[in-house]
Amino acid sequence: MGCENIEFDQGWGEMEKGIEKLKRILAGEKETPFTSREYMTLYTTIYNMCNQKAPHDYSEQLYDKYKKTLDEYISSIVLPSLKDKHDEFMLRELVERWLNHKIMVKWLTRFFHYLDRYFIIQKSVPALNEVGTTCFLNLVYEDVHPTIQDIVLSLIDKEREGDQIDRALLKNALEIFVEMGLGQMNRYQDDFEARFLQETTNYYSRKASKWIEEDSCPDYLLKSEECLKKEVDRVSSYLHSSSETKLIKVSFSVA
Repeated sequence: MGCENIEFDQGWGEMEKGIEKLKRILAGEKETPFTSREYMTLYTTIYNMCNQKAPHDYSEQLYDKYKKTLDEYISSIVLPSLKDKHDEFMLRELVERWLNHKIMVKWLTRFFHYLDRYFIIQKSVPALNEVGTTCFLNLVYEDVHPTIQDIVLSLIDKEREGDQIDRALLKNALEIFVEMGLGQMNRYQDDFEARFLQETTNYYSRKASKWIEEDSCPDYLLKSEECLKKEVDRVSSYLHSSSETKLIKVSFSVA
């Protein structure tokens, strides 16, 4: 005698319990970690719902639900948390929310892993990890990246003027630009680097004009060399390594 089919609402109700627990963990609420038994229950629920004969094969519905779950999490939790934040506080919040989002995606892809193994290959649709990144890209990044660009460039400008800044925060923020490219560098290059290099050109043009008027030739050269060292140090500290050659070229052309 075969097992009874799991109806969609029944199976999804089981998944929702696990998803809500995951949300509580990410929110820092008092919650026990997932046990092996809980994980296997969730994984097996997805497995069974995908291996029933039509019309009870719910693979496509579960794939859609996976994306909808992430969209709802972003809309109800992530976006409101960013709404009233400004300057460095917004940067910190974004970095934290992106980290939590990646943890959310990591656990959900474990629960829904059977989709990655079969459904996604058969249907030639984006993998679960890619869907997770794309959700954040469309709902969060596209909305905030101009503001984040302004904040990052402002902090770099402050550092050039001698202020202490949180370099680790900048590194984490700039990694978001890279990760949003889904393996390509276009987001980092178009949404940050292009303006960063232009701002660098403008900054050192102003400095060079001032140094020429105030300093001797040896002092001018010493200041130029020191600034170049600092720019290279920025690459190793928080910029992407691909920026180094371009940054050196810009700095040399001005100074």
